[in-house]
Amino acid sequence: MELPDNWAKMNPDERMKYRFAEWLSTENRNFESKTAEERYRRRVQRIIDVVQLRKPDRVPCFTKFGGFIADYAGITHQEMMYDYEKAAEAIIRTHADFQPEFYDVGYFLPGPAMERLDYQVYRWPGQKLAANVSFQAVESEYMTADDYDALIDDPERYYMQSYMPRAFLALAGWSKLGSFYTSCEIPGIGPMFNPAGTTEVMEAFQAFLDAGKAAQEWSAARKQITAELTGKHGMAYERGGFSKAPFDILGDTLRGTRGIMLDLYRRPDKLRAACDRLVPIAVQMGVEGANITGIPLVFMPLHKGADGFMSKEVFEKFYWPSFKAVMEGLIAEGLVPNPFVEGGFNKNERLDIIAESGLPAGKTWWLFDRTEITVVKEKFGRWAAFGGNVPASIFHTGTPEQMTDAVRTLIESVGQDGGYFLSPGAVLDNVRPENMHAYLDAVREYGVY
Repeated sequence: MELPDNWAKMNPDERMKYRFAEWLSTENRNFESKTAEERYRRRVQRIIDVVQLRKPDRVPCFTKFGGFIADYAGITHQEMMYDYEKAAEAIIRTHADFQPEFYDVGYFLPGPAMERLDYQVYRWPGQKLAANVSFQAVESEYMTADDYDALIDDPERYYMQSYMPRAFLALAGWSKLGSFYTSCEIPGIGPMFNPAGTTEVMEAFQAFLDAGKAAQEWSAARKQITAELTGKHGMAYERGGFSKAPFDILGDTLRGTRGIMLDLYRRPDKLRAACDRLVPIAVQMGVEGANITGIPLVFMPLHKGADGFMSKEVFEKFYWPSFKAVMEGLIAEGLVPNPFVEGGFNKNERLDIIAESGLPAGKTWWLFDRTEITVVKEKFGRWAAFGGNVPASIFHTGTPEQMTDAVRTLIESVGQDGGYFLSPGAVLDNVRPENMHAYLDAVREYGVY
């Protein structure tokens, strides 16, 4: 997406208005019919209305497909990550059969690229797992407790020369690189490039290039999927950028759960300083993704801030300040943070802390997993868009009648005033197709304003 020349002079409201208009526009999109074009605009407008706390024509509904796509289409989870032709066919077929408003590619990930880099943070089907299971995270301390100063001093260099060689073993040679800042004067050019001539570094860059080529093949398949689902069916995509709370950047794939919980007590000042240092990087990460896609919603999965991980005091002191700062930075760029509250925010007044924080109304979009949704309605009300709470268990073990009842109850109890969307509370792996049909049919019946 091209930003206008006067972007620096625009305020956040003007920037958001511009981004929404670009997302809604159909000028540079190829639709097979007027019907598809009209559906696309109507669906995007629903999200815009909900974000801005208005009543759309009806409640927007999301599917959060995970492993269901592969299972429904009769391919393995390994093929979803390695056979892009089969994966594209599976994604297109699933969406054509169920006709959701917004498309979701599920676990369509670039397996060959990750394998070429010898990625350690996850295991996935066809690599170290069986062909028909979901990917799994591998907890470890990819950043040591002694690395805080290096991360705080220069996060980008730390990531490239310390974290990446540990998380992607094929990039081990990057640890031999020196500082690129030596290029500020001509005498530093030779020393800067000298390590690049070593076998280790050249092999690391070759692996990086090979992975890039593999990722381009995956990206081409993504474009084919988008062309089919948007161009033919008028389906929109709501995930524009990606970012995280700084505490989760550290706790998920740098220090790990055990490491960061120890850091809360052994090195609290370093931990808070690192969270603060990661704020502008987390903002830029979200901005870059949204600028590429032209979609102004920035997805933010939340993990360590949930009830089961920390007390109210720890949440207020360590988790919330830097997370709020990231959201403020995204809002300043005209973007809409989309936090996915995995687990629950049911204890210790977390919802009050958020709602009374001073974040502007109508600028955030919250997806809840196990948080009591009627309390969310009470606390967020006319302040922020919210949704979620359809239990994943009903999709797997329930009946169509139970699904219809669950959807109707949610809409009637919290969805009557607008600012609300329907969504499962978790990514869906195991789904009975008849329950997915019931879910989508129910929102069409009961979600009309």
